[in-house]
Amino acid sequence: MKVLVINSGSSSVKYQLIETSFELIEQDADHAIARGSVERIGTSSAVHTYRPAGRDKVSVVKEILEHRVAIAEIIETLTAPETGVIREAAEIEAVGHRMVHGGEKFTHSALCTAEVVQEIEDCCELAPLHNPHNLRGYHAARQILPDVPHAAVFDTSYHQTMPQHAYLYGLPYVLYTRHGIRRYGFHGTSHRFVGWRSRKLLGRPREETRLITCHLGNGASICAIDHGRSVDTSMGFTPLEGLLMGTRCGDLDPAVIFYVMHKEDLTEYEASTMLNKHSGLFGVSGVSNDMIELEKAEAQGHERARLAIDIFCYRVKKYVAAYAAAMGGVDAVIFTGGIGENSSIVRARSMAGLEFMGASIDPAGNEAAVKGREVDISTPDAKVRTLVIPTNEELIIARDTLRLVKGKLQPTG
Repeated sequence: MKVLVINSGSSSVKYQLIETSFELIEQDADHAIARGSVERIGTSSAVHTYRPAGRDKVSVVKEILEHRVAIAEIIETLTAPETGVIREAAEIEAVGHRMVHGGEKFTHSALCTAEVVQEIEDCCELAPLHNPHNLRGYHAARQILPDVPHAAVFDTSYHQTMPQHAYLYGLPYVLYTRHGIRRYGFHGTSHRFVGWRSRKLLGRPREETRLITCHLGNGASICAIDHGRSVDTSMGFTPLEGLLMGTRCGDLDPAVIFYVMHKEDLTEYEASTMLNKHSGLFGVSGVSNDMIELEKAEAQGHERARLAIDIFCYRVKKYVAAYAAAMGGVDAVIFTGGIGENSSIVRARSMAGLEFMGASIDPAGNEAAVKGREVDISTPDAKVRTLVIPTNEELIIARDTLRLVKGKLQPTG
């Protein structure tokens, strides 16, 4: 089955066309036929970047004023004689959509019926920066591909196995019953994928292991996976909680917000913008939210760049140790995401000092880890393995779409 996977943002559409089937999943052979993105939608200088498998990347600049036009451009490129990987749009048998927030209503992915779409719209107040844009992409794709099934795959659904003592806050309980105030967690498809892939390096399925998965990128979160089930995760009611991130502050005494609003005379909107867009690695360093740039700045003696990296790694270390305690032990710590996969400095600093729980990484192996490869960077005698596993959220979306269409949805990789 050829599944078009769409991740729609406010001014962008990222996509992959993936060939998958139950047989290909069993062989770990399902794969992207083509991938790309349309950026700066709503302008006369939108950029469509397209990369068919085994061929060179192509970029085109043109006017694309809305998401429907962007998706039409994607379909045209996938089917054009000179660029295409399929002959006609009818070869696309299903569309899988990334949806950020499913609240408590969706414990698994779901086919997009009118009722499901309405429930996703009801969740928009929980994710006003994401769900409306995800839905915009869905409605545009439904207009262009009306005769194929569409599926919604939620960032939050994987974490719906958390127990109440992990997801409830110390607030009046009525705020949970009235307004759904609780920890939801995000990056679920990524945590689910790398947990599933860990079996290759550990020789055991995740259902037989205790894992701590670290999705580290501009957005970052950690998940405790106890024998295949998410039992805790660092992001909370929104993606603002938890680790220090590219521009998000992460864990913070809530009283600080009121104090700063008073001192700086900030509106609610300005305070939210400060916490989400001007904090984190960027806010501490004053240099960048890009870890590569911060590592370069640190090497040149920039003290605040060093401090930002240290805070980032310290928070990772605290969560890893806390989740090991929560599960009564851990078999492996997994790094993924742009930073987790590519920064040997972050991996080394985050794991330093965790030898007491049986984790230690091999410096040479850590430095030699190759981008895009799954690798065990532990020392030979480490009781807790440290793994680097590239994530593939789009593959999870394609697989869930296949299972939904075939009536065989299972909470697996």
